[in-house]
Amino acid sequence: MKKTIVHIVGTGTIGEPLIGLFTDFKHYLGIDEVTFHKRTPLVADRAKINHLMSRGARLATDSDQRDAFEKMGHEVALETEEALSRATVVIDCTPAGNENKRKFYAGLDGPKGFLAQGSEFGFGKPYARGVNDEALLAGEDRFVQIVSCNTHNITTLIKTLAREADGGYSLERGTFVCMRRANDISQTKDFCPAPQAGKHDDPDFGTHHAHDAHHVFETLDLDFDLFSSAAKLNTQYMHSIWFNLRFTRDVTRQEMVERLAGNPLVALTEKRNSNEVFSFGRDHGYYGRILSQTVVARSTLAVRRDRDLYGFCFTPQDGNSLLSSIAAALWLIEPDWESVAKRLEWTKRWLFREI
Repeated sequence: MKKTIVHIVGTGTIGEPLIGLFTDFKHYLGIDEVTFHKRTPLVADRAKINHLMSRGARLATDSDQRDAFEKMGHEVALETEEALSRATVVIDCTPAGNENKRKFYAGLDGPKGFLAQGSEFGFGKPYARGVNDEALLAGEDRFVQIVSCNTHNITTLIKTLAREADGGYSLERGTFVCMRRANDISQTKDFCPAPQAGKHDDPDFGTHHAHDAHHVFETLDLDFDLFSSAAKLNTQYMHSIWFNLRFTRDVTRQEMVERLAGNPLVALTEKRNSNEVFSFGRDHGYYGRILSQTVVARSTLAVRRDRDLYGFCFTPQDGNSLLSSIAAALWLIEPDWESVAKRLEWTKRWLFREI
């Protein structure tokens, strides 16, 4: 029987914990083998690579880098082309997903599917776990874009708060201000010394966050009026979002809280400081990650004039993208959402209902 192999390209903020998740829990996931590609041999990364390999992940690299990795003491199991051709699913965690699709993935027949992360719009159908699962079509969606962490947050808020019992939506419009961390706590480049206002470079949606959220719902034949702004803050803790949802019917604050509490992918919190939420993830999460789609600060929720909901929430950075990546990879292996849900049972320990 052919092995089920997940191959992860990149060992950065998303790639590293994904390699760990698939390796540590492959017996729950029905995975036989985990391989990963690293392009550049760096002494500073030696401990990370050795630790991932000690847990069972197998290293692949380009042929011209093989000797350099081996001189650093790493055992190279595969070269790039072989690792890609033998994989069941390829998860690209680099900022070059679309480029790699053109160069490598589009012509490969072996893998069942490919995933790319975040900003790689156009790679494939945009996806967020629990928002548009039903939009992925077996035999059609071989390429899937896991949307950005803030887009996960926005789409989850909309679906949780505006979807009615009959399947319709009571949303008139949604406005969001994404207050982004300057960079990840693991990164030293591109930190900003003071709050930095973002450009509205999309005339219809403002920034890519609302643009991508709109396209997620478009896969469900929904056309929402969404607009987002962005600012970069001089912090490494967490992204946060201010939001205003205007409904087509009267709502109450209590109803909104109950809807949020009823979604197992949403965490509520009494904390209003991002460092406290971040610290909870560090102490209780996997690789410090909260896998919930959003963390809503309960005390910030307010309803004005019966139809406008305001509030603040925190984005679990790449944690929500990790969950969607695992779910989409399992679906590509076996396109049955009930089977995927069973194989994801173990993730509930990091899907916090309260933080």
